[in-house]
Amino acid sequence: MVTVDVFNKYLKDQIMEIIDSDKKVKHSKLCEGVESAITDKKYVTGVDTSQVDMCYPAIIQSGGNYSLKFSAVTDKNTLHFGSIICILGVRYKSYCSNIARTLLVNPSEAVQANYNFLLNLEEEVLKKLQHGVKLCDVYETGLSYVKKEKPALVEHMTKNFGFAMGIEFREGSLTIQAKTMAKAKKGMVFNVNIGFQSLTNKEATDKEGKTYALFIADTVMVNDGVAASVITVSKKKIKNIGIFLKDDEDEEENDEEKENTPKPELVGRGKRTAVIESKLRSEHTSEEKRKEHQKELAIALNEKAKERLAKQGGAKDVEKVRKNTISYKNFNQMPRVPEVKELKLYVDQKYETVILPVYGIPVPFHISTIKNISQSVEGDYTYLRINFFHPGSTMGKNEGGTYQQPDATFVKEVTYRSTNTKEPGEISPPSSNLNTAFRLIKEVQRKFKTREQEEREKEDLVKQDTLVLSQNKGNPKLKDLYIRPNIVTKRMTGSLEAHSNGFRYTSVRGDKVDILYNNIKNAFFQPCDGEMIILLHFHLKHAIMFGKKKHVDVQFYTEVGEITTDLGKHQHMHDRDDLAAEQSERELRHKLKTAFKSFCEKVESMTKQEIEFDTPFRELGFPGAPYRSTVLLQPTSGCLVNLTEWPPFVITLEDVELLHFERVQFHLKNFDMVFVFKDYGRRTAMVNAIPMNMLDHVKEWLNSCDIRYAEGVQSLNWAKIMKTITDDPDGFFESGGWTFLDPESDEENQAAEEDSEAEDEVYEPSDVDSFSEESEEDSEYSEGDTEEDDDDESNSDESLASDEESGKDWSDLEREAAEEDRERGDYRGEDFAGKNRKGAPPSSSRDKHKSKHSSKHGSSRDKHNSSRESQSSRDRDKRKDRHNSHSRHSSGSKNSHHSKKESPSKDKHRDRKRSRDSSGDKHRSKRSRK
Repeated sequence: MVTVDVFNKYLKDQIMEIIDSDKKVKHSKLCEGVESAITDKKYVTGVDTSQVDMCYPAIIQSGGNYSLKFSAVTDKNTLHFGSIICILGVRYKSYCSNIARTLLVNPSEAVQANYNFLLNLEEEVLKKLQHGVKLCDVYETGLSYVKKEKPALVEHMTKNFGFAMGIEFREGSLTIQAKTMAKAKKGMVFNVNIGFQSLTNKEATDKEGKTYALFIADTVMVNDGVAASVITVSKKKIKNIGIFLKDDEDEEENDEEKENTPKPELVGRGKRTAVIESKLRSEHTSEEKRKEHQKELAIALNEKAKERLAKQGGAKDVEKVRKNTISYKNFNQMPRVPEVKELKLYVDQKYETVILPVYGIPVPFHISTIKNISQSVEGDYTYLRINFFHPGSTMGKNEGGTYQQPDATFVKEVTYRSTNTKEPGEISPPSSNLNTAFRLIKEVQRKFKTREQEEREKEDLVKQDTLVLSQNKGNPKLKDLYIRPNIVTKRMTGSLEAHSNGFRYTSVRGDKVDILYNNIKNAFFQPCDGEMIILLHFHLKHAIMFGKKKHVDVQFYTEVGEITTDLGKHQHMHDRDDLAAEQSERELRHKLKTAFKSFCEKVESMTKQEIEFDTPFRELGFPGAPYRSTVLLQPTSGCLVNLTEWPPFVITLEDVELLHFERVQFHLKNFDMVFVFKDYGRRTAMVNAIPMNMLDHVKEWLNSCDIRYAEGVQSLNWAKIMKTITDDPDGFFESGGWTFLDPESDEENQAAEEDSEAEDEVYEPSDVDSFSEESEEDSEYSEGDTEEDDDDESNSDESLASDEESGKDWSDLEREAAEEDRERGDYRGEDFAGKNRKGAPPSSSRDKHKSKHSSKHGSSRDKHNSSRESQSSRDRDKRKDRHNSHSRHSSGSKNSHHSKKESPSKDKHRDRKRSRDSSGDKHRSKRSRK
């Protein structure tokens, strides 16, 4: 229908883009775009656009101003993101059709409930609208339904429920209302339109959203004995017309306000950790909630599994008994050929039997009893060795059948020898019989194994229904598709068409593959966003046979752009050819996506939602290696899939019992994930090499899907575990069931924490302890020192403190001392030494101060210099001594700031010792002068 195409492909997409981009667009502007779109082949396909016309100007209403009439005129107000009503009527080849839909942006629970009730009301009206039913009775059915379910909406309901339409848009005499006594007839076309207006949305935050309306309309055809069939098939459930937006900035602002409001004002250093503590608390809470939910799932898991296994306990799988192969049922079927009479080796290809001479008697052996044969030539003789299957030999799967009489005597091997020399008069040497037998046995054996394999493939095949072909030319169809797996070795294109009860894929060579709707377990549509192919994938309940193999997964795809890139071509960002290729690829992607999406929607509507195409959530995907290569695993609403690479990986979550994460250690980069299915006889599935940083992401997704998971450090032998469970399921669940996968109990964790706390209390490393020990050593070492040394140290400390408080550095002090010396004019060494002792800090104390505040290397060097100068101070004149002391103190003052932080306590001990030595030298020099 043209109306559906224009609404779905243009109008709905336009409104979605406007809402996403938060633009301001007027109603009238949108209506102008609709009128131009009805003749655009981009939106209207499969019809003659020259014969398409509007029944009336398109109507778009929002923002509280609603008139649920087809005579309403669209205003010039801006589109409001609340309840948006779109009404569209199109005439094609003089016949009319009409559709109306309501788009809801962030609807409240009450609005959603009213809309769902409106859909149910339309279903009730369509059920009643049948051949021979009066239109007034149809109206009364809908009215009584509203009075019974929601009587408050009666006064808000439209006055009638629609009208008949055809060449005339509205037949006034055939209106679905209380006074119309005319009867509906089979083949009549009606436009059923029902709505509620002047409804109040109490949760709306703006004035325009307080008042809203709901309106739906469909073009339907009357049937005999069944409900009227909808012609304008367009999805109208709340999940299809509801637009749910989340404003991240607003949410963050609200969260910040909520966090900041109730908290008392913090002062000082506590304010720094306020945000960090709240963040850690919230994260801890979410983790705790996840653990609590997993504990609940674990309890429910064991109970459900125990009940399921108890029900399945009585039913045992019946083993299929293979038919025993027999060469000949009676002696008359034995071939009458000269080779048998002459006791030569003979291969009967019809009955797949080899006749061998044993002790002068021709004995038939079926080809299934022969394990292998070998031929060798040694000298003048040819040897043919035939090995048979027998009890105790290594047998392949399903080879050789079962032995009905295992206690009988079996032939293990037979060897024949024949000469290669040709006697006179013979056409060929005797060994030619062995050569011919060897070649024929190999050929028959190959044919038998191929046929047996095909029979085994067909053994567990479920017989499918016959595909009912629909002769309607409007069947949904996609062309130029490839199929995976290939029907033959060479890849071929074909077309996929939807019929009454299934799909049929027809290749260009004429091969046909039928997929019935009732055999489809999951249907997927993966668009070409971020991929080089766009595809439809069907995961089947029962395998189907094509290409001489059975398949559970069938995929139809087409390539988007070039899979390979020409590396030899010189590429430039402004190359016109590259820009044109990119533009054409973008257009191709959009075209293919639109075609595939339209195909899926038509199939869903045609099957009445029996087939629903699921699209993977790419943003929730995570890398993993289910087979050999690492791929992107993408969750869907009910599965975990990877459809791009082949073979595909499809896990249905409803079949999964639990998941186990293996090798979860923080020093490892990857971990593994094991799927355990509810059918314990089914082999577990495994995904390897998942990055460790995706662990929380995967856990959160599984927890939201109500799937139990556990984690461990080691990799488990799941084949043995599942065999143990299936052998004794009662004992397994009595011993705790799946709780053996849980990590250590909480009590053990608490005990470990207490032990670690005790260790922390016993061991208290700190710099204070080491410093105290060294200080004690210093005190012991300084017991023998003189009181004069202590006095010097105290005086030097006091003088340092006074100098630092006055704000004068050593250069200023030296300059003042030099001026005083010039005024006196006395430059004798003794007077200078005495003045130095009275007016300025002595050299030893200054050196000691410098040694305290210098770095390791500089301090040791300066201390050594200070001790030398103290010893030779009597031999130097006054200026030279002052110059050296000035240079020493200036260098010490530069490094004083860093040396306070860097010099350890041991260096202090050495500094004190050296300062004592220097003071001792000073006293010795005094005594020598005396």
